[in-house]
This record gives sequence, C-alpha cells and structure tokens, in this order.
Amino acid sequence: MRTDDAEFDRLVEPLRRELHAHCYRLLGSAHDADDALQDALLRAWRGMERFEGRSSMRTWLYTIATRTCLDIAAARGKRALPMDLGPSSEQVVFEHAPLTEVAWLGPYPDGPETRYERREAIELAFVAALQHLPGNQRAALVLFDVLGFSAAEIASIMDTSVAAVNSALQRARAIVAEKVPLPGGRPDDTRTREIAAGFASALERGDADALVALLTEDVTWSMPPLAQWYSGIEAVAGFAAEIPLGRCPSWHTEIVTANGQPAVACYLGESADAVHTPWSITVLSLRDDRIRDITSFLDADLFARFGLPPAKP
Repeated sequence: MRTDDAEFDRLVEPLRRELHAHCYRLLGSAHDADDALQDALLRAWRGMERFEGRSSMRTWLYTIATRTCLDIAAARGKRALPMDLGPSSEQVVFEHAPLTEVAWLGPYPDGPETRYERREAIELAFVAALQHLPGNQRAALVLFDVLGFSAAEIASIMDTSVAAVNSALQRARAIVAEKVPLPGGRPDDTRTREIAAGFASALERGDADALVALLTEDVTWSMPPLAQWYSGIEAVAGFAAEIPLGRCPSWHTEIVTANGQPAVACYLGESADAVHTPWSITVLSLRDDRIRDITSFLDADLFARFGLPPAKP
C-alpha cells in the first residue's frame, strides 16, 4: 500500500460509520448505503489532490457522499413501505405474492454505525418519511436537523444558494411532520427489552391474548415485500390469530435491534423439533409502553447482515 493510501484510510476511518448511516437515511436501504459509501470513498480517493483544506475533511466527505446518494436516489427512485401503496386490508389475506417491482425500504442493523446516533434520527418512521421528499429536501433536512451543518455549509455541499436551502428545509419539515407519528413517552431500555421479549414469547407460544396485550389501539402490521397491511387492533389481532399464530407451525426467535428500536428475528419451522429457517426481521415501533407499529421484513438475506445464524436447530 502506498503512503497516500494509508494516509487516506487514516483520515476516513473515524468518519466511515457515520457516513454509512448518512447514506442509509438518504437511500432507505443498507445495501444501497454500502454501494453509495464505496462509490463516494472511491471518488474522494481519486480527488484527494483537489482537496485543499478549504473545508474540513468531514465536510468534504459529506459533500461527496451526499451528491453520490442523490445520484443513486435519482436513478433508483424512492423506497416504500406497504402503507405507501394503498389502504390497509380490512380482512385477512391468505393468498398473496411479493411485489418484486417495488423498491422496498429496509431495516438498518444497530451496531458501530448507530451507537452514537440520536435514536429518533435513525428510526424507521423517520427514514420512511424522508423517502417522500425530493432529493434536495431530503439531503437538506438530514444535513441541517440531524448532522448540524449550517445553511451556508449545506448550500456549498449541494451547490446551491442559502435561500434555496432554507426553502427546502421549510418544505421538508412540513412533509415529515405529517408522516412521522406523534411521539409518545419512550420506555426505558429495560421496559423496551421486556416488550420485545414479550412479543417474541407470545409468537413462540402462539398466545394471541399476550400478543394483543402489547399493542396500541391504532397499531399497524406490515410485511414488505407484501402489499397487504393491517391497521387497528381488531384487524391486527385477526391477522395475528389467523396467520403467524394459526397457520405457521413453529417459531424460534432472537431479540435484536434495528433503527435504534427493538426488533425480533423470526425463524420458521415445520414443527417444534424441526430446523427453523430465517423468515423475517420484525421491527417494533413503540409508543409509551405499547407497540404502535410492527414491520416484518420478509427477507432471509437480512439475517447475515444482522450477524444472525442461517438456521435454528
């Protein structure tokens, strides 16, 4: 490795984790964030000779990463959740097929990338709301409200005017305020773990009453890449009793975290003593000490990203 390569790695490494989280917020996909960060760092390495120190290394790297993400977002389109596509299902849907033509929002594994994050700045509802914004508004809001860049710095990053940045911020905040549910009280970490463990235990035991007792009245349950979703405790309870607790033979679970929120990795088996294979990463969004939203990402490939085993004996 050449000296300049080593020096570049030394400068970039302290920022790599927060840059990856930044790319995820803008793109709504950890996989896309991988691609964007790799591309951005390659651009930065090739352009090191043009970096003259007129801004900080952090600002320079965020400039490149933001522009890279905006290019990718423009080419690939926004990420969605089932509620973005249509109304909730009033009755349980038994026959369904995944919508492979939709670019779905994905979960973000908690770890070194999010250890230092403000929890609300990486939560699923916030990242989902960002996907409703045009690229310039999305970037301005994240750079200003989450990362603390000034309007003048953002204007330089995005190659625009301060007036344009302020206008983008105003519009973005209005849209996000409509999309993000009103926050309730946040349970402490102990209670959060208890809620996740209660959900996992109810699923494994097939205990509908115990599961429903954990839910808010206005709870939702969605399962990307399926279009169907359920809203309200009666609809969600009916779905839970019919499908995951009624027709799925056996569950094994593991408590994880995603997007700064409790989550449950769900493995499905043909019987209690059969091998259980990956089924979903289910993210639980809480209000006070109840579950407000259940988002089950039905994607076995996610398990490796979360550092989970490929099967449960």
